Amino acid sequence: MEENIKYCYVPFEREKSFIYDHVHIVWNEQVTFHQHVEWELSYVITGCGTRVLGDTAETFSCGEVILLPSNVPHCWSFDKYTHDKDGKIENITIIFPESLFKKCADVFPETRHSIAEMSQHTQAIKFEGYTLKLLQKTMTAMLTQSDMEQVSSLLNLFFIISSAHDEKSVVGVCNKSNRATKRMQDIYRFIVNNYQRNISLDEVTNYVGMNRSSFCTFFKRVKGQSFFSVLNEYRIESSCMMLRETVKPIADICYAVGFNYIPHYNRMFKKLKGETPNSYRGKYQKVK
Repeated sequence: MEENIKYCYVPFEREKSFIYDHVHIVWNEQVTFHQHVEWELSYVITGCGTRVLGDTAETFSCGEVILLPSNVPHCWSFDKYTHDKDGKIENITIIFPESLFKKCADVFPETRHSIAEMSQHTQAIKFEGYTLKLLQKTMTAMLTQSDMEQVSSLLNLFFIISSAHDEKSVVGVCNKSNRATKRMQDIYRFIVNNYQRNISLDEVTNYVGMNRSSFCTFFKRVKGQSFFSVLNEYRIESSCMMLRETVKPIADICYAVGFNYIPHYNRMFKKLKGETPNSYRGKYQKVK
């Protein structure tokens, strides 16, 4: 059974050129997989989980800032373990139309170089280092700013992004829509929604409407690996997130990400990460 992408219309207020949205909600109230023609800049303040950006599914942690160009399908699926004292996740999202680039460049010639650099992006981008810190600081400061101050901050965000250079990386590839791309998006959504439990090959093949042989051939051709290899890699990455962000016992994490045998989890973790789960956790937090 295929799940279609939601195409969202984004309403702008008459006297606003962009949307600044500060979200503070329970972990499972985020919008599901969707896309829109507007650009989006998203900052996760509290929470972690799994995001699907275009054709790419990865785990995420708090603090990340992602730039989404026009028409990149996306969703953030937050887990229930990481939240603030009110049991909620928090993020800031800035949404603006592509036409804003031209308007800014026409009115403020000084912005033309930065806008030309920024508007070249066609894939989802994640920021790092000093660029990330500047983006976090600027987006947070906008919480208490007037409309006029927010406009100034938005232009500054454009400048920061255009100057990122080596402090950014592609985290979401959105290939031209075709049948193979749609199938891979369906498979990723199946993994995201079901990796915590035992999954059979028949389940996933029925979900995408393929027979076992065709599915295995298709998946190996696209990913260069078997479905279960990719599934286990995803489970290990999810467990890494829980090792960093929670104090849950390692045995509980093993079962929570879909492994049903602790020695198998430990062997798989060592194979993919080159160290034990306990050693990995020790680098990020002191186990209570």
